[in-house]
Formats: sequence, C-alpha cells, structure tokens
Amino acid sequence: MTQIKNIGVFTSGGDAPGMNAAIRAVVRTAMYYGIEVTGIRRGYDGMGKGEFVTMNRKSVSNIIQRGGTILKTARCDNFRTPEGRKNAYEQLLKHKVDALVAIGGDGTFTGAKVFGNEYDIPVVGLPGTIDNDLVGTDFTIGYDTAINTVVDAVDKIRDTAESHDRLFIVEVMGRDSGLIALRTGIATGAEAILIPESKTGLEGLFNRLEFGRKDKTSRIVIVAEGDDTVGGAFEVGRLVQEKFPNYDTRISILGHIQRGGAPSCMDRVLASRVGAAAVEALRDGHRNEMIGLINGEIAYTPFEHAIKHHQGIDPNMIKLVEMLSM
Repeated sequence: MTQIKNIGVFTSGGDAPGMNAAIRAVVRTAMYYGIEVTGIRRGYDGMGKGEFVTMNRKSVSNIIQRGGTILKTARCDNFRTPEGRKNAYEQLLKHKVDALVAIGGDGTFTGAKVFGNEYDIPVVGLPGTIDNDLVGTDFTIGYDTAINTVVDAVDKIRDTAESHDRLFIVEVMGRDSGLIALRTGIATGAEAILIPESKTGLEGLFNRLEFGRKDKTSRIVIVAEGDDTVGGAFEVGRLVQEKFPNYDTRISILGHIQRGGAPSCMDRVLASRVGAAAVEALRDGHRNEMIGLINGEIAYTPFEHAIKHHQGIDPNMIKLVEMLSM
C-alpha cells in the first residue's frame, strides 16, 4: 500500500457533464482514507501558476448535479515545454501534493503521461470528455449527457421540420470522432449520418435524397463537426441545395449546448465509481493509467494505450442507420 498524504485533483481540456461528480468522489474517497485533497484550478495552467485550494467535504457539497467543473479548466501551451512542467512540479512540491488525479481527455492524458515519466509523482486519469473517444472505458464521463442533449434538441428540430416539410442538416460535436453523431442519429431516426470514420456518407446522402422515399414530410441529417471529407454542416447544406434545389434546406449548429447541463444519472454514477477507484488505485501503487469502466467493472489502461487507440466505429451501427432510415 503506497503511503499518499495529499492528492491533487484537476480538470483539463474541454469540460464535460459529470466532472463535478468525479471531483466529489475523489475528495470524499480520499477523506475516507484519511488523505488530504488539494484542488488545482484551471488545469495545467493553474498548476504552473500555483492556483491551489484545500478541499474538504463542504467543498464538494451540492455539486453532483451541476454541469461544468467547479475547478475550472483551461488549455496550457506552457505545460508542453520542459520548463513549464518543471515549474508545475515545483508548485506541487511547495504545496506538498504527492499524487495527482487528472480528469480530461486525450490532451490531458498526453500531458499526464509525459509529466509522470519525467517526475516521480504518481498520476492517474479519469476519462472526462463528451466525445467517448478513449480506449479503456465503455463510456467516458459526459458522453451520455451530451448525446441526450443532442437527442432532445433534434427532436425539437424534427417538430419544426415536420411542420414545414423541411430538410435539416444538424451539426454535432466530434472533432476526431463520430460517436456522438452515430448514436444520436440512430436515436433520432436521422435519414443520414456523416462522420469522419466513414468516407461514403455524402454519396449515400445524395443517393437517399434522389432515390429514397418522396412522401417524407421531414428529413434530418446529422453531421459530425470533424468530418473533413464534407466540411461541416454549412458545406453539406450548400452541396445539397446545389444538387437538390427542390428541398427546403436549413442548417442547425448545436454547438456548446452539448457540453452543458446537469449530468445524467449514468454520468453521475460513472464519475462516482471511477473517481473513488482513482483514489484506491493510487493507494495500491498505480500510476500513468486511466481508470475506466469495461463491462461494468473497473479497468486500468496505460495512458499511452488510451490516447493512441481511439474507439472504433462498429460497422453494424452504420448499417443499422441505413436499414432504419428507409
């Protein structure tokens, strides 16, 4: 059992619903084991600037239902440099922090991996990103809330599309991954889904519009923002209007509403489980690993594997879209 006296916890990169639940779980589990907790505000940037705050039970009261992150988050170019990481390490020593829990995604874990290898401080990570694009966990913190936010928004868009016999091109988040677009497209009955992982989406959409059913009074197309093959919703809309001028086409960019809002029950429970497991993992001597949940069980994945191997797209899910959108 590793003797840890003070755990530093921080959130980094894009915020995700459920991050506060994860912070709460880390703080309260650490206190259960008699370990002090230091909150680090604004991620790696705050670590280098000494933005540290002592946390206790009261610090995390009434936050499990809140979106965003009470510790704030920021991107930090300085941490990419050896000098920046050295300064961050000196701040940790100054505040007597001897272990870290990093909550974030790909970029957060890349920084944590380098930092953990350079300095003798154990670091574990919690998968906090709405993109669900990390290997080593079935779902990431925030993904379930985000896709339910999208479904709710698209259902409302469907109402107005139905009223006006319109085709809506809806853009959702997913810079490097189409998992949000794929699941929400299936859940909302979208006629087509365009994602970075599939290079035939635009051709399939054109075929569907040209040869598909003509009696539909509304059509929804979901586009992942990172699909460079088509250039996003505005470019898709331009191409559709150019090729099919008879369709009354509208564009809707859902944007950052996908990041906000109260976390779902699933995200709260996931964040609570992995947050508690992170503290226990540090006590057991784990380091440079992401704590995830696979088939309902806690799993440990080295940072290097989690960030280099993104979740793949199940081709059966893409086929499902084609079959159900007839």
